[in-house]
Amino acid sequence: MGGFSVKKRKEYLFVDGYNMIGSWPELVALKKQDDIQGARDLLLFELSNYKKYRRASIIVVFDAHFVPGLGTSFEHELLEVVFTNEGETADAYIESQVSKYMNPLTRVVVATSDAAEQWLIFQKGALRQSAQELWMDIQFAKQQMNQDVSRYYDKMLRRLSPWRMDELERLEQLRKYLDQ
Repeated sequence: MGGFSVKKRKEYLFVDGYNMIGSWPELVALKKQDDIQGARDLLLFELSNYKKYRRASIIVVFDAHFVPGLGTSFEHELLEVVFTNEGETADAYIESQVSKYMNPLTRVVVATSDAAEQWLIFQKGALRQSAQELWMDIQFAKQQMNQDVSRYYDKMLRRLSPWRMDELERLEQLRKYLDQ
């Protein structure tokens, strides 16, 4: 039979790392304690967990101004992490990459609260997400994942238990009565 399959568009999420560090409450607190490395590590941890929920390729870009002259990229916990070349801003790097990744089969999202950057990437066809929106999306994803784990645990408990739910509730009431 003739038919066709519609493939889901590949999604790329570019994250301006230091923009997030300057916006997310936990990361701002670490930055105020002069713990930039701790803030970067926590950002990467949060984004690697979020990747499992969002299923996008996530590219985290850090300006070279905190790590001069490094200009490197590497994979960390399923994320691509980029430190720009000295003198190159994260914005400039992201703009150049958006042009390379944009095509009808991809969806490109850039997370930054820099208004000028949002305008430029939107002109190139990418979507924008503010630092606050990404933070809220990650909090929502955490709640969803916790609920999924709870539902899974509840199903496993019911499957492994020889008791019916009404019997378990009656036993719980009895336990509470005996604890008094």
